Amino acid sequence: MINLVVKGIIMAGGVGTRFRPISNYFQKCMIPIGDQQKPILEYVVRLYGYHGIKDLLLLVGYKHQQIKNYFDNGERFGVKINYMLDTPGMVGSAGATLNAYRKGALTEKDTVVIYYGDIVSNINLREMIMFHEDTGAKVTMALAPDFQVNVGVAELDGNMIKSFTEKPHLKRAVSIGILILDGSVLREMEELHSHGMFESFDLMGDVVQYLVDKKDKVAAYITKAYWYDVGSIERYEKLSNGRVSEELGFLL
Repeated sequence: MINLVVKGIIMAGGVGTRFRPISNYFQKCMIPIGDQQKPILEYVVRLYGYHGIKDLLLLVGYKHQQIKNYFDNGERFGVKINYMLDTPGMVGSAGATLNAYRKGALTEKDTVVIYYGDIVSNINLREMIMFHEDTGAKVTMALAPDFQVNVGVAELDGNMIKSFTEKPHLKRAVSIGILILDGSVLREMEELHSHGMFESFDLMGDVVQYLVDKKDKVAAYITKAYWYDVGSIERYEKLSNGRVSEELGFLL
């Protein structure tokens, strides 16, 4: 049983530079995938609802009208959706989250489940929240146990190749773009931002790194759930619509 006040946050404001020229016309999280050609973002919204997270805040910016026109208040998806438009000067995923905190859309009493809007996954969010609550961590990151790189990797001896493996699986835990923040972290983000000079204030690269460096409790939720980063034209072209329907069809 979850005893926390949970809010779901979706990062849906990026301009999608790696998705050009498609993103010249579409917000990247609205690009259709799967056999039914639903927007990427619909799978994310429905995943939250499926796991009982009904209070959603979409952090939007670039071409936000496309998102609002499609999802409206979220009623037809069984959730409640509010929107927070990016504020100039608050750049990056942490900047957008901090903007929502400053404007009262998030509080320190909330447990914030954050999901990047160009990721598709069938991760069990309810189980991840329970894990986060049990560990008492400030942050819990969803990590896949390994990752297959899309290039060949060589081991060198001087200028000679000692061994070579085409597209190996690296046995390292990797982030899949989903994390949970305790509300107290929002206040720390405010303090961190006030003391730093950030061109882009990032959740992973700045906030999580800061907490790890100061030895705060940052938990790893290891999952073998299906996930796919649709963050570029190349990744989109390689995405199997059949696989999306197989892994995420239960949401529709």
